[in-house]
Amino acid sequence: MAIIAPFKGLTYNYFARQDFEAIVAPPYDVISEEEQEAYYQKDPYNVIRLILAKKKIGDSDWDNRYTRAADCFKRWESTGILLPSDRPSIYLTSLIYDPGSGDPRRTRWGIIVLVRIEDEDAGVILPHERTFSAHRDDRLKLMRACSAQLSQIFGLYEDPDNTIMDAAMKVIDFPPEIAFDFEDGTNHRMWVIQNHRVFKKIADVMRNRSIFIADGHHRYETARNYRDIMRARHGHKPLNRSYEYVIMYLSNMSDEGLTIMPSHRLIREVPDLQPGTLLEKMGAWFDITSFPFKGNDISKECADLKQKLRKAGRQNSVIAFYHTKSDQCYLLSLKAGARDQLGDDLHASLKKLDVLVLSRFILQKGIGLTKKDLDNDEIIHYQSNITTAVSQVRSGDYQMAFLLNPTKIDHVQEIANNFLVMPRKSTYFYPKVLTGLVFNKINPNEIIQVP
Repeated sequence: MAIIAPFKGLTYNYFARQDFEAIVAPPYDVISEEEQEAYYQKDPYNVIRLILAKKKIGDSDWDNRYTRAADCFKRWESTGILLPSDRPSIYLTSLIYDPGSGDPRRTRWGIIVLVRIEDEDAGVILPHERTFSAHRDDRLKLMRACSAQLSQIFGLYEDPDNTIMDAAMKVIDFPPEIAFDFEDGTNHRMWVIQNHRVFKKIADVMRNRSIFIADGHHRYETARNYRDIMRARHGHKPLNRSYEYVIMYLSNMSDEGLTIMPSHRLIREVPDLQPGTLLEKMGAWFDITSFPFKGNDISKECADLKQKLRKAGRQNSVIAFYHTKSDQCYLLSLKAGARDQLGDDLHASLKKLDVLVLSRFILQKGIGLTKKDLDNDEIIHYQSNITTAVSQVRSGDYQMAFLLNPTKIDHVQEIANNFLVMPRKSTYFYPKVLTGLVFNKINPNEIIQVP
């Protein structure tokens, strides 16, 4: 099953500076152009220069955002900004955050390790969302330029007894090498563990486990494509060459700190669509109730709406609909038997998903969007915060919003175990894993030692 190993990670020189809040960043794919510029201005050594370097007019095959990232990476390493570990290590992390639900702050634990890349049909590394070639091509260009994996893939494993984390936490009788508060209010700590007995214990447990990809599907497929390129150049054997592995942040699926946020859908504009006309169509599949939603106190109204959604969605698919021309919000509750009309092409486990109920009945049959439209970011925008989503509709930035409950973790697991994939943005595991804690430099001649 899953083969994991410690590695000689490359980190910022935490002996020289501890202000990691100035040099780390979220994953590249959630950073806007404005945020990219802000991270550039924040610190000359911010990781943004590696993971999302700026484009320039006149970029060429020999001078572009990828070659500039590679030059920066090499320069930081040669000048001691980045330091390699002297011995194979695993990296234990804790992330303390506000779940945004009114509940107390939570702590999610994880370990950063190398995981052997598996072929698609191996049933070991299980994706749950489909990917897009443009994103894969982008990340592959960066990986080839830098010969490194700069961002961890977020993976989940099953460990009800918490054996893996218990083994790691027993040996951290020393302060974390890294400790900081990030700009979003999250608190981060990281310990570097170099204990072979711990390596062996964790590796033995993981050999009986599969890994579910929570976030980073494009990065995983990119790592596999890079592996295949390197195999063609350097050979397939031995199996433990460094390019056979990918850096992952692994967390227990039973961790009390694991949070899945919803991905609400915002529609920019559908000309001539009136909310009454859409609701009339929706009556074929949904029981519809309405309640006043005037926006006088958006925070309170959205908190109440979230509770209504959560309560109504415990046993059914329920979607909230809000339109810029309306002072009402509508709850659409799927009628008994309507789920069978989703289509014979869908596996039973996929039919449980609220995002597919929304996609098939409302977005496609109701509004008339095509499957191509559903992947067009100019038409559909995704937002995890319900108050922000409603505010963007009220301001006129978007015409309407469809507000969802988060996908349940057991649905994610069921779909992955059936080797199926969800529509894009079906899950949002919160918070994202920050980039910049540790990197994995790939030396094709290095042999990874598996405990």
